[in-house]
Amino acid sequence: MELDLSPKLAKKVYGGDGGSYSAWCPTELPMLRQGNIGAAKLTLEKNGFALPRYSDSSKVAYVLQGSGVAGIILPESEEKVIAIKKGDGIALPFGVITWWYNKDDTELEVLFLGDTSKGHKAGQFTDFFLTGANGIFTGFTTDFVKRAWDVDDDTAKALIGNQQGKGIVKLDANVKMPEPKPDHRKGMALNCEEAPLDTDIKNAGNVVLLTTKNLPLVGQVGLGADLVRLEGNAMCSPGFSCDSALQVTYIVKGSGRLQVVGVDGKRVLETIVKTGNLLIVPRFFVVSKIADPDGLSWFSIITTPNPAFTHLAGSIGAWKAISPEVLQAAFKVPAEIEKLFRSKRTNDAIFFPPPQ
Repeated sequence: MELDLSPKLAKKVYGGDGGSYSAWCPTELPMLRQGNIGAAKLTLEKNGFALPRYSDSSKVAYVLQGSGVAGIILPESEEKVIAIKKGDGIALPFGVITWWYNKDDTELEVLFLGDTSKGHKAGQFTDFFLTGANGIFTGFTTDFVKRAWDVDDDTAKALIGNQQGKGIVKLDANVKMPEPKPDHRKGMALNCEEAPLDTDIKNAGNVVLLTTKNLPLVGQVGLGADLVRLEGNAMCSPGFSCDSALQVTYIVKGSGRLQVVGVDGKRVLETIVKTGNLLIVPRFFVVSKIADPDGLSWFSIITTPNPAFTHLAGSIGAWKAISPEVLQAAFKVPAEIEKLFRSKRTNDAIFFPPPQ
């Protein structure tokens, strides 16, 4: 049975006045289960508060829009309260406790992509809430809560029953939340829209990589990530992950054409991708994209902290390294066609500007 690789949109799982939590389902996107990848999106309205929680999976978070505050508590560490904004990438290893708050009028939207291989359900995140109607306090009896936290009966009942919200609540405007501390941000987040470009091709596109070099925490997460911005009508070279990693891609902005070629030279996907789409390219499959006139941007995780890619076209394309005689024999073409083939794309790498 062939896998359905077509891009999908997230579906709402829960939410209310404070915001919503949406996720991609493995039954609709089977590669999530096969690749042990989870994908979800948190949206907070003004004064929306995502209650403290931890997850069964390590993740990379990416702020799609808006700004806000995040609380991050690594195991056996103090709370880090950081300001977050559009373009921020945040590594969230196993065991981390997080909360999220939006005090602005603009929606705060955060994408989560991660590894579910050690999770309860393949292809899905399972969150454990510390408070709320579905929080851990509600599962313990009052006497256990009293004993564990050394509180009286009334306090225990308040801890168990006062917060009736589930996952996301809307706080009163007069509720005071912790202010972010600038020094807490170092090593916790990297803004991909402001970071130095790892590749920048004039009139074509650019890429920022999230690796152990610029955000060491991704080493604990076990994932790498990148933000790619393709100019209008530009092309991303056909290429594949050469270290057996999966590539999970979320379309941040714009639209474009995408083709994926798999085993036996079969085109397994040809589609139009748009903002909000998520797709997964299987291991070693070759993928290429061409942006529509307004451009195309995507954020991807790769299931290794320091990914390696082989590009098949451009100045660094694998074909350039192969002997002319081998190319002639492999393509069964005369020398003049091989020379013409080799002479093209000698200055462009990875991204190609629109045809003149």
